[in-house]
Amino acid sequence: MNPFIDRRRLILSGLAGGALAPLAAVPAAAASPARPETPDRPRGFAPGDWHSVRDQFRLSRDYAQFAAFTFAAHPAGVREAIATHRNRLDEDPSRYHRENADREVAVRTAAAAYLGVRPLEVALTDSTTMGLALLYQGLRLGPGDEILTTRHDFHSTYEALRQRALLTGAAVRRVSLYDDPAAASADQLTTRLLAAVTPRTRVLALTWVHSGTGVMLPIRMITDAVAGINARRDAADRLLVCVDGVHGLGADDTAVADLGCDFFAAGTHKWLYGPRGTGILWGREDAWPLVQPIIPSFGWMREEPPPVIDPGLMATPGGFHAFEHRWALTEAFAFHTAIGRERVARRIRSQARQLKDGLAALPGVHVATPRDDALSCGIVCFSVTGRTPREVVTRLESEHRVLADVTPYGGALVRLGPSLVTDPQEVDRAVRAVAAISRR
Repeated sequence: MNPFIDRRRLILSGLAGGALAPLAAVPAAAASPARPETPDRPRGFAPGDWHSVRDQFRLSRDYAQFAAFTFAAHPAGVREAIATHRNRLDEDPSRYHRENADREVAVRTAAAAYLGVRPLEVALTDSTTMGLALLYQGLRLGPGDEILTTRHDFHSTYEALRQRALLTGAAVRRVSLYDDPAAASADQLTTRLLAAVTPRTRVLALTWVHSGTGVMLPIRMITDAVAGINARRDAADRLLVCVDGVHGLGADDTAVADLGCDFFAAGTHKWLYGPRGTGILWGREDAWPLVQPIIPSFGWMREEPPPVIDPGLMATPGGFHAFEHRWALTEAFAFHTAIGRERVARRIRSQARQLKDGLAALPGVHVATPRDDALSCGIVCFSVTGRTPREVVTRLESEHRVLADVTPYGGALVRLGPSLVTDPQEVDRAVRAVAAISRR
């Protein structure tokens, strides 16, 4: 029996019931273990104990890990699931793959539960960039249509939009939402964006948390305003809101379903600490018909045209993938769920607030990220007078053992990311390190 057709039958019968259990359940809570220098196999996972949460990671204790969000380390449950799948695939790849082909159903079900959406609306990708490309390259646009994006987005959005414009004749425009990110307000961000919308604008291509400044867009405020615009438009001219959400997923506790957007793309190997090389692309069921799949799906393997049964499956690229990583993604969702999404978000924002306050008190340091918790999340960006961002990052590492990075934009800044693998004491240590560098 064809395993891919079998998978479709499972989906049609109801994904939401949890077609497959994760490879391993989250271990029961245990007393917080002593903190080793570099834990290899934690003695247990106590989700309510932040020391135990940190102990799930092999990240070196020689450094304060404020750049860990850029490309995640794997917590123990994810590591072990990857190792199990990898070993079994190495032992008997054909049979193990055949017997586990439906594990993607479990991954999509876990992702949907975390996002607050329906499993059939979720496509699986390898990264944010792949998700954005699948979305923007597949949008049904033509000459006369317009895509509006901002001057604060990332290369992957710009390039995907540029390529789509070349193929369709659609126009792409960029708008600046703020001059000084630290002074941005929700009203300003929303007003500037909507003032740039014209009758030709069919797509808003936005980023939830700007990785170059740390500004977090008020997506819900924006989508509520767009709903008013769409109420005055014909259905064929509907304005779509598409979001790159990678720096919010796993850091903010807002369910994607509550953002009010039409599409949401994110890698799951940043703040979620999922397997490297995994991601999701979600779309509202009524919005998916506006996107043409551009890579053949293995969810339908017949000669006749596929029925519209499961848009997320049809948008998931076929072919062989790093299945040991993809199948282990269920463990990352389980890890965050066990800790509690609200607790995760509170932990990250509390440290980010502590970091912003500490840095802002230092002479010669300018914090670019808004102080308002509603307009920022985990990323904190800043500059030091008389020091290049690269110099600051290099000295933080070499002199103070604090890992940071430089924002990948023309107007570069120093970027720190408090997360599940840092603590308030390390935040103070980072502030003291920046103070030492700014004085010299």
